[in-house]
Amino acid sequence: MTYQTRSAEERRRDIQAHAASLGIDDAFIETLVETFYGRVREHERLGPIFNGEIDDWPDHLAKLKDFWASVAMNAGRYSGKPVPAHMKLEGVGREDFGEWLGLFKRTLEEIAPRAETVDYFMVRAERISQSLQLAMFGLESLERR
Repeated sequence: MTYQTRSAEERRRDIQAHAASLGIDDAFIETLVETFYGRVREHERLGPIFNGEIDDWPDHLAKLKDFWASVAMNAGRYSGKPVPAHMKLEGVGREDFGEWLGLFKRTLEEIAPRAETVDYFMVRAERISQSLQLAMFGLESLERR
């Protein structure tokens, strides 16, 4: 069996083509970020956590659009460090990640063009959630799921 290597550019093109086939483009990312984070801001539990830390929502939403475009389409526009940013949030508990993921999934189910688009984002969102929980609460936070 031979393993064929691909260049980073070939992998990027494949990811972008797959994302496009699922209806994921900059317009979809903008709708997702604006809709979802609008709901986060109004959420009974999540709203106070994020509103207490974020002073300039338009600037933050622009970063989030770059983040999600990079995650979903390999756009390469985000160069921040999400773990240290989330470590600063006060009052975050493990249960808040479930709230965040549930709200994210419900938003996707309402706006995504197909179920596969929801799945595509949720795989990535769950991976991000696990990474943040590991950084914030240690390995035991993942074992109790």
